Amino acid sequence: AVVSTQSTGVIDYAVKIRVRPDSLGVVTDGVKHSMNPFDENAIEEAVRMKQKKIVKEIVVASCGPSQSQETIRTALAMGADRGIHVEVPAGTDADLQPLAVAKIFSKLVEKEKPDLVILGKQAIDDDANQTTQLLAGMLDWPQGTMASVVNAADGRLTITREIDGGLEDISVSLPAVISADLRLNEPRYATLPNIMKAKKKKIEKMTPENLGVDITPRLKILNVVDPPVRQAGEKVPDVSTLMEKLKEKGHL
Repeated sequence: AVVSTQSTGVIDYAVKIRVRPDSLGVVTDGVKHSMNPFDENAIEEAVRMKQKKIVKEIVVASCGPSQSQETIRTALAMGADRGIHVEVPAGTDADLQPLAVAKIFSKLVEKEKPDLVILGKQAIDDDANQTTQLLAGMLDWPQGTMASVVNAADGRLTITREIDGGLEDISVSLPAVISADLRLNEPRYATLPNIMKAKKKKIEKMTPENLGVDITPRLKILNVVDPPVRQAGEKVPDVSTLMEKLKEKGHL
């Protein structure tokens, strides 16, 4: 199985996001990053599949600058067998868009020939939720997105998907591409012995150029602004007063 991780990781969920002075993105320098939570679920699911003898080898791949190796090492400490680092120059990883990532992964699939690719549902920085779908289309493989349950039997995967209307069960043949939702599992913590072992595991390095992939951005960010400050609420004594207030503000 090939599992993807989000470049250098994402800004930690506990950090307060600040817009850059040029309004073309958010401040990332000197800000704590951590592995994308959905990618942790993807790696955990691959490790569990290997423990059940469903998967023979776990290869974790990431696109980004040299710091991406820290994310790969974390995945190796969680139980992945080896890593692939597709290196892009520092400062350009923010412009690495889902289409380019999907193209890179399609080339890695050609090289590694896995039966299963698992990705996080989306990155919590841009919330794009596009790479899995794009990759499945490029490979012409079935896809199971937003997976909260995955079971394997007889060369097929039965997947429970989280959708707007509730839950949907689908069955896909292998090879396939799936994306992990947060409720798929509870990711394990990497233990100190496994962190030490991960330092000895192999990480193969390459570039998009080596794979013949053009990562030039197709989309341009024009402006990034802070969300409007929410106004304080107002308590009312009864329903009739509430109705009057709503009429005054033009909501009724």
